[in-house]
Amino acid sequence: MELVRYIHLNPIRARLVADIKALDKYPFCGHAVIMGKKKKEWQDDAYVLKLFDKKRSTARRRYKIFVQKGIQEGKRPELTGGGLIRSSGGWSVIKSLRRANIHFNSDERVLGDSDFVERVLKAADEFLERKYQLKFQGYDIDKIADRVAEIYSIKPEEIFQPGKQPVKVKARSLLCYWAVRELGFTMADLAPKLNISQPAVSMSARRGERIASENGYSLMDE
Repeated sequence: MELVRYIHLNPIRARLVADIKALDKYPFCGHAVIMGKKKKEWQDDAYVLKLFDKKRSTARRRYKIFVQKGIQEGKRPELTGGGLIRSSGGWSVIKSLRRANIHFNSDERVLGDSDFVERVLKAADEFLERKYQLKFQGYDIDKIADRVAEIYSIKPEEIFQPGKQPVKVKARSLLCYWAVRELGFTMADLAPKLNISQPAVSMSARRGERIASENGYSLMDE
């Protein structure tokens, strides 16, 4: 209930709408659907309403009162940021642990420590997903670069330097492919790191897929 309220008050906090009355009709937020002002077939408003009452009219009234009370609370730090970041005490703690080469299994959807995240993902049949395994083992963009540099016998920093030399193009392509496919990086994530456009990242990732397939390369040196 707290999370639903917090998310649906985002337009007011961002000053996209002036007040709760305007929020009732705001089309880019689930609140209007719950209030019966808009319709979206994919949104399960009944799930939220049943938290307040079995009767829809009563549930809507109680829900709106609950949401209104949340306006004065402002931002809620405990409801923002990734699950691991919140539960571990913030970015400074996470960075310190990473510098000590300590890594945790984490997921932005789950608030809790490493062991709890593992149990939740396992229960959701996601525990064996490769990207979580890789993140658990400390794989990030730098570790991908190290693996690519090993394959092409170059320095990791060369991959991020501009240039159209064949070896650089191949290395950059393989890095893009593994970063996108294996770790879930977006084109927007990679473009500034490589100083190329988002379409170029997309093309590089496709090229990298062919390179990996044709040469039998894998991110983990198995």
